[in-house]
Amino acid sequence: MSMHWFDYVMVGAFFIVMLIIGFKSKKSVHDSNDFFVAGGRVPWWLSGISHHVSGYSGVVFVGYAGIAYTHGISIYFWWALNIAIAMSIGAVIMAPRWPKLRKSLGIQSPTEYLEMRYNTSTQVIVAISGVIVKLLDVGAKWASMGILLYGFTGIPIWVGIVVSSLVSLVYIAIGGLIADLWTDFAQFVVQIVAGLALFIGVVSRLDDFGFTITSAFNALPEANLRLMNEGRGQGSLSWTLLYFFVIFFSYNGGTWNLAARFISTPNQKEAKKSAFLSAALYLVWPIILFFPMWVGPLIFPGLTQGEAEATLYSSLTNEFLPVGLIGLVLASMFANTLSMCTSDANTISAVLTRDIIPKFKPEIKSLDAKASLFYARATTIGFTSLTILVALLRDYMGGVTGLILTWFAALLGPTAIPLLFGLLPIYKYADSKAAIVSMLGGFGVFILTQLGIQFEADVALIAPLATSFVLFTGITLINKYVLKIEIKPEITDLLDELSDEEMSA
Repeated sequence: MSMHWFDYVMVGAFFIVMLIIGFKSKKSVHDSNDFFVAGGRVPWWLSGISHHVSGYSGVVFVGYAGIAYTHGISIYFWWALNIAIAMSIGAVIMAPRWPKLRKSLGIQSPTEYLEMRYNTSTQVIVAISGVIVKLLDVGAKWASMGILLYGFTGIPIWVGIVVSSLVSLVYIAIGGLIADLWTDFAQFVVQIVAGLALFIGVVSRLDDFGFTITSAFNALPEANLRLMNEGRGQGSLSWTLLYFFVIFFSYNGGTWNLAARFISTPNQKEAKKSAFLSAALYLVWPIILFFPMWVGPLIFPGLTQGEAEATLYSSLTNEFLPVGLIGLVLASMFANTLSMCTSDANTISAVLTRDIIPKFKPEIKSLDAKASLFYARATTIGFTSLTILVALLRDYMGGVTGLILTWFAALLGPTAIPLLFGLLPIYKYADSKAAIVSMLGGFGVFILTQLGIQFEADVALIAPLATSFVLFTGITLINKYVLKIEIKPEITDLLDELSDEEMSA
C-alpha cells in the first residue's frame, strides 16, 4: 500500500516542525538539570498533556487495534478507564510528592533518591532492573512503528524500525525534556485533528455499508459489546481489576518517564492538576480513537487479530480519509511513538547518568555544565541503540503485544513497589532489606512463569507485583513491630516534608 505524494509532504512538514522545536529548545538547555527535568519549570497543562500523550504509541494502533477489532469495547474499560481511575487517585496521593522530592533533594531522575532512602545497592538494583524493563518496552514501540510504516508505505519493517528510532534521536539529543514536552504538545494537536477526522469520516460513511451508529453496534458480534470478556484471560473482570494495580504503579511514577512529567512541575499543586488533566483525557479521548477500530469488523470483515494488528488502522485511513489527512494520521502515529520513546530515552539517560555510571565513575556528578550535558546526550544515544536491537528481535520475545503486556507488566511491579512506597510515611519502616527482597521475590515469580509454571492469565499478570507487595509490606511490619528498628532522622524528615500539604511552592 502506497500513499499519495502529498501525504509524504504532510509527514515531512510535521517532522520539520519537530526539528524546529528541538533546535529552539536547545537555547534553554544549559546543563543536565535543564536536559532531564526542564529546570522544574513545566506548567501543569503541558505536563498533563505530555503525561497523557506519553501513554500512547504505535502499540495502540497495532496491538490494541487488533484487540479492539476482535474483542470490541472491553479494551476501553481495562485500558483507558483503568488509567483514568488510577490517575485520579494518584493525583491526590502520588503525583504531588514528585516535585516535592526534586525540591527537597535536587533529584534529576526518579530513582536518584533511593540511595538516601534505602542504600546504594537498592538504588543500583532498581535502576538496572528498570533500564532492562524499558529496553523491552521501548523496543516494542519501535517494532510497532515499523509495522505501521509497512502498512502505510510498504517499506520493510526493519527499515521502519531503524528510521523511526534514528529520527527521534535528533530532537531529543538536542533539546532534552523540554523539547520532548513541546513535541508532545504539537503531536497532541495533530492527534486530535487526525483522530477526529477519521472518526467523522467513518461515521459519515457508515450508511455506505448499510449502518447507522446504533445499527453498527447492534450488528457487531455479541462478544464485542461485552464490558468485560468472559473467563479469566485478558479483558476479563478479574484480569481488569488486577491490571488496575499494574496501571496504578506504572502511570503514577513506576514508569519513569511519567514520573519525570511530575518531577518537572514547579510544585505539588501543579503536579496534582497535571495528573487530573491526564485522567480526564484518558476518560474521553479513547472513545473517539477506538470507535473506527470497534466497527472495523463491519467494514473489513474476516480479519484475524494478527491481520488486524498489521493492517486495520492503515486500511481505515486509506478508506475514509482524503489525500493529505492520511499523511497527517501517519505523522500523528509516528509522533505518538517518538514521544513515548524519546521521553523514555531521556529519563533512562537521567538514571544512567545520575544513578548507575557515578557508582563506577564518581566524578561525573561534579562535572561542569558542558561536560554533564555531554554525558546526558551520550547515554541517550547509547540506550536508544540498544532498544533498536530489541525491536529487531521482537518475534523472539512474544511479538509487540507480548512485550508490552507480558514482560513489561510483569517486571514493572517489583521495581515500582520500593520506588513509590518509599515516598509514603506508612512505609517509613521499609528498609533496604524490604526493597531488595521484594524485588528479588517478584523477579523470581516472573522467571518461574517463563520457565513453564502455569498460572491463570489474571494470576500470571499480577503475581510478580503481588509477591513484591506482600514481601515489602511484610518485612516493613516485621521491622516496625518485631525488630523495632530505628529510622534515620533524615528519612523521617524527608517523608514528613513530602506529606506536608502546606509545603511552600
